[in-house]
Amino acid sequence: MTETAQRICPLCEATCGLVLTIEAGRVTHARGDADDVFSAGFICPKGASLPGLDNDPDRLSRPLIRRDGELVEVTWAEAFDAVAAGLGDVLAAYGGASVGVYLGNPNAHTVAGALYAPVIAKALGTKQVFSASTLDQMPKHVALGYLFGSPVAFTVPDIDRTDHLVIIGANPMVSNGSLATAADFPGKLRALRKRGGRLTVIDPARTRTAALADRHIAPRPGTDAALLFAVVHVLFDEGLTDLGAIADLVDGVDEVRSLAAGFAPETVAEHCGVSATEIRELAREIAAAPSAAVYGRIGTSTVEFGTLGSWLVDVVNILTGNLDRPGGAMFPLGATAPAPKKPGPGRGFVTGRWRSRVSGHPEVLSELPATALAEEIDTPGDGQLKALITVAGNPVLSAPDGARLDRALAGIGFMVSIDPYLNETTRHADVILPPPPPSASPHFDFALNNLAVRNNVRYTPPVLPAADDRPDEAEILSRIALIVFGVGPHGDPGLVDDQVIAATLAKATADPNSPVHGRPVAELTAALTGSRGYERRLDMMLRLGPYGDGFGADPDGLTLTRLLQAPHGIDLGPLKPRLAQVISTPSGKVELAPAPLVADSARLRDSIGRTAEAYVLIGRRHLRSNNSWMHNVATLTGGTNTCTLQVHPDDAAELGLTDAAKVRGPGGELIAPVELTADMRRGVVSLPHGWGHDREGTRLGVAAAAPGVNVNQLNDGAALDPLSGTAVLNGIPVDIAPAG
Repeated sequence: MTETAQRICPLCEATCGLVLTIEAGRVTHARGDADDVFSAGFICPKGASLPGLDNDPDRLSRPLIRRDGELVEVTWAEAFDAVAAGLGDVLAAYGGASVGVYLGNPNAHTVAGALYAPVIAKALGTKQVFSASTLDQMPKHVALGYLFGSPVAFTVPDIDRTDHLVIIGANPMVSNGSLATAADFPGKLRALRKRGGRLTVIDPARTRTAALADRHIAPRPGTDAALLFAVVHVLFDEGLTDLGAIADLVDGVDEVRSLAAGFAPETVAEHCGVSATEIRELAREIAAAPSAAVYGRIGTSTVEFGTLGSWLVDVVNILTGNLDRPGGAMFPLGATAPAPKKPGPGRGFVTGRWRSRVSGHPEVLSELPATALAEEIDTPGDGQLKALITVAGNPVLSAPDGARLDRALAGIGFMVSIDPYLNETTRHADVILPPPPPSASPHFDFALNNLAVRNNVRYTPPVLPAADDRPDEAEILSRIALIVFGVGPHGDPGLVDDQVIAATLAKATADPNSPVHGRPVAELTAALTGSRGYERRLDMMLRLGPYGDGFGADPDGLTLTRLLQAPHGIDLGPLKPRLAQVISTPSGKVELAPAPLVADSARLRDSIGRTAEAYVLIGRRHLRSNNSWMHNVATLTGGTNTCTLQVHPDDAAELGLTDAAKVRGPGGELIAPVELTADMRRGVVSLPHGWGHDREGTRLGVAAAAPGVNVNQLNDGAALDPLSGTAVLNGIPVDIAPAG
């Protein structure tokens, strides 16, 4: 019997709707859902490959525990008992502060990662939390926090209505967009051009996105902040600033004007590798457009001045009157976001509430830099990490100096991994607890809905039941939380949901601005619907959210019941101006010149004129890949999805490169096959991220057959953006020579 079912794709930030074909209890085909309110049938190769990922024979179906040095299959009860024993011993001897938590990128794409992983970290009371954020977007969080008072007040380009889109350090024709959730980003770019709009791309490589652009500017890697500051200089110098409707909500314009005085295009041109004329033309074009949006992404983030660059993206949007207006940079409003607050001052944003034990890195968003994980494990002394919980993460490949982390994990006291694969990181675990495949998991984009270029809400329950009554990821994480709470691994996992629901509703009923103010918590709890704990929590969040029914206060508002009746989702309309509701700074205004960014601007100014490296390394995205966790899907291998060193032909001739090159960086060296392409700027080479599947003890047959090399092993992790703790992954100096 053949059936079909709707599913939201969990494999990248585009969140496209899929229609799955199910035969004999297996997903056999995936196509785009033409009726999906957000993606309208769009699908990319990753989404089409979901059956291959779902049915991957290398996916773990049973838990593994380490016995006599070997990982062996056991029952779920045995596995949870092993976690209770190993974790319990560490907690008894050293306390929750000795347990680290590492959260990988896939957590942003799962219900369990959003709802239950934070409960574990909070229950432990640990300050040793690490994630992929400090290998990716943390500079944007920090910049937003200082500007608006909230690190999750994301600005996204209103791509469907803008007249001029400026993309810096991103390649959405391949990545499908990031920190700007947009199904069919390529189609939206083509639509922009078709309606007479303008596309500018700033990238050291002529990517597929740059090839589509009206203007491609190719700066030296890592100079984005200086380039943007020069744009700001021109806006002031030529009288092109006009804040428009938000002028009364912005403080610090004169301070930014003073800072920008030292970044004239003529001053930074040689440093950036972009002519002063081109910089001035860019500034004029942004200012002259009827509407414009500057959108920066990972190439602007994972560099030496990542927070400054992320800040300046929105500074340009603000100074040209393009913040919080149609066609500019706007604030999405997800269905489970907190209901908009009344305009006025807020608590603001701070970092450095504690520091890492070994190197003294400041905390940012309750996290420490991922690059500090190894030293926190292998450096003896008070506070040394004795145990680690990883959830859907592979930092041995995704973080700098994975070799050191590899050694550190081999010596940690106890490690438990919630992961479907035996990979380069989880091979060190004492217990591996594999969640079910995507078809047997629910999907709701708690995080990514707050980044969508059009407001929408969609939910898909599990399409298939989990085989052999295996626990879903929500139950797995809940049982770990019960162990930490002292209840034990075999208690009722629903207790975790009950506790969160009770605490959330108690807070809501005590809030005079809440639609449920003063109502009995028990009454509200009894009204919740849903067959599982996570559905009851989703129902609660929808009802209390900005479109919710307020538990009956608005009969037409959102509830889980209404959402389940809309399998293709509910369109909540285009983005609307709402800056006054977003601002949470102590001043109640956009603080355009926060002190930490003003101070770091001096460091940026001092970097201009620094001797340029002969060759620098950047990463790149692949259409059929997402970090390290999709290289084991056979249908996504080969073609352009290969691990090569891209080099400009003239550089290759100068270096004597033919088939392969030896690349040496601050952290080590490797040999990679050479791919000649005139799309690279001279002096810049590129290796993709997430490869290096050649370690023993893994179970990744497809990936191991074409392992590639781990670009992050060239990086010793010493270089960080100081404001965010984010590793410098782009613009790394390298030496290159012919292999052999």
